[in-house]
Amino acid sequence: MNADAAAPAPEIERAEVVWLQRLAAPHLDIREVTAGALDGRAIRLSGELLSPPDVLYAALAGPLRERGRTLLLRREDGQATLLAVQGVVRPQENNRWLPAVLAVLTFASMVFTYAIMHSSSEAITWAGILAGLGDALAFSVSLLAILVTHELGHYLTARRFGVAVSLPFLIPLPMSLLGTMGAIIRMKDIPPSRKALLYIGAAGPLAGLAVGVPILALGIALSEVTTLPSGPGYMLEGNSLLYGALKFVIKGQWLPSATHDIMLHPVALAGWAGVLITALNLIPAGQLDGGHVASALLGQRARTLTWLILAALLLLGLLWQGWLLWAVLVYLSSRAQAQPLDDLTTLKPGEMRLAVALFLLALLTFTPIPIRLL
Repeated sequence: MNADAAAPAPEIERAEVVWLQRLAAPHLDIREVTAGALDGRAIRLSGELLSPPDVLYAALAGPLRERGRTLLLRREDGQATLLAVQGVVRPQENNRWLPAVLAVLTFASMVFTYAIMHSSSEAITWAGILAGLGDALAFSVSLLAILVTHELGHYLTARRFGVAVSLPFLIPLPMSLLGTMGAIIRMKDIPPSRKALLYIGAAGPLAGLAVGVPILALGIALSEVTTLPSGPGYMLEGNSLLYGALKFVIKGQWLPSATHDIMLHPVALAGWAGVLITALNLIPAGQLDGGHVASALLGQRARTLTWLILAALLLLGLLWQGWLLWAVLVYLSSRAQAQPLDDLTTLKPGEMRLAVALFLLALLTFTPIPIRLL
């Protein structure tokens, strides 16, 4: 948060406290007043609510912003707490060139990585790359459609709630399994409410799955059921409940069986990877999309859920070592839990059902062992 001015003189601070008490009095039975809270950056009023917290927020947020302060609503020591923090967020304009350059680099990385890694010849040649270019384009366009739609879901929903966000950043990672590390978008502002936090967190996975599931289904339909290799040295993608069910519906059998599985068409690989990335983002912990949904639903209790998820990831690390890396990433991102400006207004029943539905989607798309080397 960027402070707009230096710390006010004591007489100005006293006048600010009196002004704030008068403004808050119709909505808060004030029991305690602290000037100079948060290392001198805030005025704190604590007490019992006389109005719903969203009404209190709507009445005070605008006037406080005009005076260079940001309103936070919290619950501290069992009391409703109003914090008028000196300074307001002034988001910078989005850099339009960097996302565009990264998008081009990521697309090139995905195309050439796929063409090289799936080349039929042992030596890397331009002829081999060009021969696999059609499949590489089918894979890259399909996966990018899922990733970009996911991030646009976040972007458009954040803008709808008046939250400043960056443009989506695609991340190239040449010669990896997918040629990319996915995409990210950065919130440059604080969501005003738990409702906003919920919808911003949910919009990405829902948008991504709306595109990813049809792509996955199409890819499965284009894939052929083949006999598994008899010897070692091949890689088998893992099943989620959703992926396994789609294969059963489309191919009429549960795959992989003891002897057969589908040979992934490029579109199927893109759909599988897109759904896997969505599932990873739906993990209800830290700064992941699922973590934002958990914070919107549970508030500060979401921290307890994060610790439970970390323990589960460590146990899953016995099955697939990649979960140990995810445990580290979740731990690092959990040190700053997402918290809206108004953390007192809880979700409505319909919004709670949406949060629960997101957790169920996380279970349906979760893959305990994403990759097996046999």
